[in-house]
Amino acid sequence: MQKTALLAGATGLIGSQLLPLLLSSERYAKVIVVGRKAVPIIHPKLVQVTTELDKLEDVRFKLIADDVYCCLGTTMKQAGLKEAFYQVDFLYVVKLAALTAGNFAAQFMVVSSMGAHAESRIYYSRVKGEMEAAVRQTPFRAIHIFRPSLLLGERAQPRLGEQIAAVVLKVLQPLMRGPLLKYRPVTGATVAAAMLRAAEDDGGVRVHESAELVQ
Repeated sequence: MQKTALLAGATGLIGSQLLPLLLSSERYAKVIVVGRKAVPIIHPKLVQVTTELDKLEDVRFKLIADDVYCCLGTTMKQAGLKEAFYQVDFLYVVKLAALTAGNFAAQFMVVSSMGAHAESRIYYSRVKGEMEAAVRQTPFRAIHIFRPSLLLGERAQPRLGEQIAAVVLKVLQPLMRGPLLKYRPVTGATVAAAMLRAAEDDGGVRVHESAELVQ
């Protein structure tokens, strides 16, 4: 039986690569996209739910799906304040997990970050780690956490720091073997494909480190 997928963060680097994969997948008969703005795509499988993310409760019964893909995320620079960053990368993600688990979704796939740890001294990594810990408490049959390293690809809002780091790491990439393999940059398309593959895995909680995402 074909299933329903729900995608949050469809306009971001990973989400924009994941959406066409979901739409073309034989696994899904319907793909729900939830976000502040509609995506400029028309497809017979696609259902768009437009809402502010702090009002997800208002549309909770439009968010009924089997598999939930969460690609929400921002940066400290984009958010401006720690509180705004925390709202997007923790509160919205955990709220989506809670609401869709309450709607009896089976799986939750979420993008985190390499180095995520709830006790990290780095604020970004600490919030990601706290998010992971909270998501682990939700009653899905399967939870898949993805921890990519530096992400490569075209963004709607280019990030200068990432662009510089990407150039440097591309030069060093042939030397990044063994223990350094996990630091190799990975494309948004690679992460998206790994998320779709993970939907076929067994239940339980699984963390996908960056080096494992390339197949």
